[in-house]
Amino acid sequence: MRPRVLAMMAALAWLAAGPTAAAPLRVLSLDQCADQYVLALAPEAELALSPRADDPDSRLREAAQGRRQVRPTLEAAIAFQPDIVVRYWGGEPRLLAALERRGVRVLLIDDATDMAGVQATLRQVSAGLGRAGRGEALIRHMDARLATIAPPTEPRPGALYLTAGGFTAGRDTLVGAIFRAAGFANLAGSPGFAPVSVERIALNPPTRFVLGFFDQIRADWRGPGRHPVVRRAAAGRVAARLPATVLSCPAWFAADAAAMLAHPQ
Repeated sequence: MRPRVLAMMAALAWLAAGPTAAAPLRVLSLDQCADQYVLALAPEAELALSPRADDPDSRLREAAQGRRQVRPTLEAAIAFQPDIVVRYWGGEPRLLAALERRGVRVLLIDDATDMAGVQATLRQVSAGLGRAGRGEALIRHMDARLATIAPPTEPRPGALYLTAGGFTAGRDTLVGAIFRAAGFANLAGSPGFAPVSVERIALNPPTRFVLGFFDQIRADWRGPGRHPVVRRAAAGRVAARLPATVLSCPAWFAADAAAMLAHPQ
């Protein structure tokens, strides 16, 4: 009779405990851009963020405080045992291949070059995390921010985007899309990203500058964008200063950057 009594006692204990709660989703983020997505879309999940999740240029750095941070290595991934991995640029191809062989789903953040591309990525990543509703909420946030920008007057005001490192961004970049949404003509003159020489600015200074990443005091502190000649050329001609937090990732806050440019404080 004893085995039957023990079995009955175990069954009663199981019934008293109730149904076992489902284990939380485990999500590994491989870079700072992926950190923003997982913090916004799945904050209640068991997250392992990148070492840069709480850096000054992280848009959601406050939400990252106290969260686990791991290096994007296979050893760290195996130790964490994620259900899903999210990445923009972090992690080597061998790491991703090893994770996929182990049945881990990898969600990729596309390098969007316009607002529609950002929204498509939001839908893809949020659906992959099982949080489609939150993705749609962020898309509505983007639409609302862009709706605050009045239709541009013609001709559009021209401006040159310049980083502290001395680079500009032309067509086929998300910065270019931010310019269009804000009603500015892009004076970069060429597609993609390209360096801007101090000599060019000295000889032919643009009518307006849009400065990006200058809030990172320790970054590129000897970069061409901080050269005294450039500083003098930009004096009184800065249309807006866009912080690194809205520029470092193709995410919903690109719409915030456009609103900042259209309505500088």
